[in-house]
Amino acid sequence: MSAVICTVDIVLLTLVGEELAAVLLRREHAPFQGALAIPGGYVHPEDDLSAHDAAMRVIKDKTAIVAPYLEQLATFSGAARDPRGWSVSVAHYALVPHALLAARADAAVHIVPLSQLGTLPFDHNGMIATALDRLRNKSQYSSLPCFLAGDTFTLPQLQRIYELLLGEPLNKVSFRRKMSEMDMLDPVDGQFEAAGAHRPAQLYRLKAALRQTLTLLERGL
Repeated sequence: MSAVICTVDIVLLTLVGEELAAVLLRREHAPFQGALAIPGGYVHPEDDLSAHDAAMRVIKDKTAIVAPYLEQLATFSGAARDPRGWSVSVAHYALVPHALLAARADAAVHIVPLSQLGTLPFDHNGMIATALDRLRNKSQYSSLPCFLAGDTFTLPQLQRIYELLLGEPLNKVSFRRKMSEMDMLDPVDGQFEAAGAHRPAQLYRLKAALRQTLTLLERGL
């Protein structure tokens, strides 16, 4: 009996303008050689202490970035998902600010809007759909969207990200009140962003203690 194939796959999500996009890589080997797919790789039992460690290693090895946020998503398994045999993939999803990806000048990394994905190898479309559902659900009650905003951002920029993920407009006053109640943001001393004819907008960042965790909203947005 052949051994079970054990991998990790990572749905890397970012924002391009006002649309969510996924990071895809061109597969170097069969099966599906040459096709675009989400980053993935075998678990290395001798090196990886956990599936999370394996996912972080794969992201760094294949994209040369360290994802600010990474979370285990779901397990995909079965005899039909991989032509090589019975396999199990511990899927994760990661949120990456577009500026971090843009700084990696490598034609091998493709940033594809979700509306333009097409059919991907294995069950990668299902993984992306599952990650999108998780992200939109958690955006209703957590600080998760901050990880798409970059290191610093203005409150209008952050509100727009929440609106894009939730698919609906948010009241400006209520949004700012909720951000204040959550106490999850720190103003960046002395740093502002020009805002056209309006006065410069204060820049904020997620509190250091929260950058690897999620803050939960008591009643949601």
